[in-house]
Amino acid sequence: MNGSTHRCWAEIDLAALERNLGKIRAALPSHIRYVAVVKADAYGHGMPQTVARLMQSGADAFAVANVYEAAELREIGAGWPILVLGAVLPEEEPYLLDYDLVATVSTADEIERLNKLGRKRKSPVRVHLKVDTGMGRLGIWHTEVRSVFDKIVAAKHIALEGVFTHFSSADSDPDYTALQRKRFLQVLDKLPELAGQDLLIHADNSAGLDTLSPDSPFNAVRVGLLQFGHAPYRGSLLDRIKPEPVLSFHARVGIIKELPSGVPISYSQTHRLRRRSRLAVLTAGYGDGIPTTASNRAEVLIRGQRCPVLGRVTMDQTVVDVTDLPEAQPGDIATMIGAQQLPEHLCEPDIKGLQFARITVEEFAHWCHNIPWEIFCSITKRVPRMYRTSREQ
Repeated sequence: MNGSTHRCWAEIDLAALERNLGKIRAALPSHIRYVAVVKADAYGHGMPQTVARLMQSGADAFAVANVYEAAELREIGAGWPILVLGAVLPEEEPYLLDYDLVATVSTADEIERLNKLGRKRKSPVRVHLKVDTGMGRLGIWHTEVRSVFDKIVAAKHIALEGVFTHFSSADSDPDYTALQRKRFLQVLDKLPELAGQDLLIHADNSAGLDTLSPDSPFNAVRVGLLQFGHAPYRGSLLDRIKPEPVLSFHARVGIIKELPSGVPISYSQTHRLRRRSRLAVLTAGYGDGIPTTASNRAEVLIRGQRCPVLGRVTMDQTVVDVTDLPEAQPGDIATMIGAQQLPEHLCEPDIKGLQFARITVEEFAHWCHNIPWEIFCSITKRVPRMYRTSREQ
């Protein structure tokens, strides 16, 4: 199925997702377990379809933000551990046992409550202990771990299954990341009771993989955006993986009109035409996931050529300049993120020997003063997701 009957749609290449997982696993030491992070509806890619493909492709475990996402994930398949990364509210705690979930704990209060739940239900509550090494969010501060760890050990109805931390700046500050890693290793050294236990010890997300040492005590990684084709920064390991984009984002040209020089475009007159112009009005706006910060900054691909956004992006429509693309017509596909075949006179071969123009999510995010994570998550529910399921290269 394609977007020919839709005004706006996102295309998800599940085969590329599967290949990305394989490339990431191949680049990591063989003992490292793969925790697929699929929170926020799999970063806007659609949880049911992407999780099913990740299960088929060899993911060892999954991580989500909250128990409601975890319950949805559990309905897709049994047998895979599901780690809830966010804090579990008191009234949500019974779901941990109802759906066989693993909670993240940071405080003595959480441990006390979960131990009571386990005693009442006559079933241990599975947990990972989170250590704050400098993120300043969830987690017990790294110098205070012993007191909370001892409470976990003493709790008869708590089953400790992992210890982890989260790097705040792995994509931007290697020195601070090294400090966080050092602090976490020091915590592990001060907990000799962990030795010999079958626990998941993890710190690295997509951005941290390049500095993961094969001789470290870590035995798992949490992979989110990288599996969806976005490398958070350039590094030797990430350059070897070369992840493929999984999501592309498209709309249609609704009408084409001409206006004289000097006419203001869209709300608040943030752009005024400097020449007689031919304009295409796209059938998508911020109600679909084109941020208003794209106004007067972003470009889209139409017939393989870049066309600038003019004026403020509105809820349902976006205006682009096609003055220099006289062949553009209503019904054409406009690509905000993704690739289109170039016209012959502009062809430059890409890595597959084909001829494509491409707007990456990184470029689109830069125009929007945003980050790729938020761009993906901001593509709204009214945008149909079209899934390509073939495993062909």
